[in-house]
Amino acid sequence: MTTLVVNEESQFVRDHLNAKIEAVTSDNTNAEDKALLITEIKQLLQQEDAVMVAHYYTEPELQALAEETGGCVADSLEMARFGRDHPASTLVVLGVKFMGETAKILSPEKRVIMPTLEATCSLDLGCPVDEFSDFCDQHPDRTVVVYANTSAAVKARADWVVTSSIALQVVEYLKDKGEKIIWAPDKHLGNYVAKETGADMLLWNSACIVHDEFKAKALMDLKLVYPDAAILVHPESPQNVVDLADEVGSTSQLIAAAKNLPNKQLIVATDSAIFYKMQQAAPDKLLIEAPTAGNGATCKSCAHCPWMAMNSLTSLRDVLKFGNQEIFVDEAVRVEANKSLQRMLTFTPNK
Repeated sequence: MTTLVVNEESQFVRDHLNAKIEAVTSDNTNAEDKALLITEIKQLLQQEDAVMVAHYYTEPELQALAEETGGCVADSLEMARFGRDHPASTLVVLGVKFMGETAKILSPEKRVIMPTLEATCSLDLGCPVDEFSDFCDQHPDRTVVVYANTSAAVKARADWVVTSSIALQVVEYLKDKGEKIIWAPDKHLGNYVAKETGADMLLWNSACIVHDEFKAKALMDLKLVYPDAAILVHPESPQNVVDLADEVGSTSQLIAAAKNLPNKQLIVATDSAIFYKMQQAAPDKLLIEAPTAGNGATCKSCAHCPWMAMNSLTSLRDVLKFGNQEIFVDEAVRVEANKSLQRMLTFTPNK
């Protein structure tokens, strides 16, 4: 059984995005100034005993700089693991706020800073802790499983945290134990997991602003133009888009698929910033953006998260220089959130 919980957060997310959209601008620094910025950033990283931890969805120039300076480019789970295990005393998280919080939960002794604390996530915004906690209290017989794209407070309310790379295995494990599940916040990923596992899942109603815009009809039309292309889809996308996929998976799984599939053309339905690492893995292949609901200025994301785009070389330099965008997590919340995160980190499939 899969039941969708209807909430009133969708418009709130849209309103929040509209309020912040003016801050989502490209870093239009010229080449000479950009080179000076990069040199200054490298010096500040050494001076602050800091390491860059960047998500696949940040700008390619930031991913390249993270790699060049001994940092990490990965999904949210591997970002947190890398930060936890790296000897640097300061973690510079390039992504959105829940990623910084996760890094702080796992590395409380370290200073965690971000280029901007305004960079959030529609899934995080769409699952406010008070409303979600009240809902969980109404269903005490269910195990609470939340996606990594949630606040520290929501993670603290959960029994398990999962990423898209491990969601199927964890839910299958819980189903085999006879447990019924509350899933939050992504309705599309939850629906995909429920369909694949047959688990009894009560779904929260929220969606990623990027993946929710991929459309099956437009994707089928694009496939006619590239008939030999494989379609790669992140499961945060709507079910009718997932149904068209040759490969469904997390960011890391899609990068691996790009490398391993025999197709020389790949239509990719996830944030287009992943192309930086995907092209590294498959340099001889043509990567094609899957179409979104709108074109140009009419679409909300255009296959790239506007909050991820708030990370720039300039804001990175500024946070290293001034240190005024630091992540803090209440200790009581951190302790509880760490419990659900540790269940995921220590989980062994088929155990």
